[in-house]
Amino acid sequence: MTQADEPPSDEALREQCIRLLARREHSRRELSRKLAARSFEASQFNPILDELEAEGLLSDERFAESFVRSRLENGQGPLKIRAELGERGVTGVIVDQALDLEDDEWLSHCERAWARRFGQAPEDRREWARQARFLTNRGFSGDIVARVLARIGEGNE
Repeated sequence: MTQADEPPSDEALREQCIRLLARREHSRRELSRKLAARSFEASQFNPILDELEAEGLLSDERFAESFVRSRLENGQGPLKIRAELGERGVTGVIVDQALDLEDDEWLSHCERAWARRFGQAPEDRREWARQARFLTNRGFSGDIVARVLARIGEGNE
């Protein structure tokens, strides 16, 4: 067996994990997928991921907070963010805590997303529907979208 055929040492694998985590936060599932894509075996990297979690270097909670913050800055709503976190292996209580904003805060985020894209109240029903579709596709609930568009419409009267 040549050196190229030998599996990497645990130290090398740990260093690879730390390099990935140094760039940005990762969920455990994301990190597992990246390691598997690099031909590491789950039986080798799972204990190392357990150690990193125990040391606080790998945290789904911290990942979720960072992820939500970045998605809010991009004008995304809670429904889309929740789905994307689920794709990354973060679910349940962790997601609920990361998305725990007051209704007024979600309205404010929705209004900012609307203002960035449109800035002008819909003039007719067709334009209202187009703006509503945009906000819904960004991940805001129908209720929040309707309230935001109603509030914007009131401002133009």
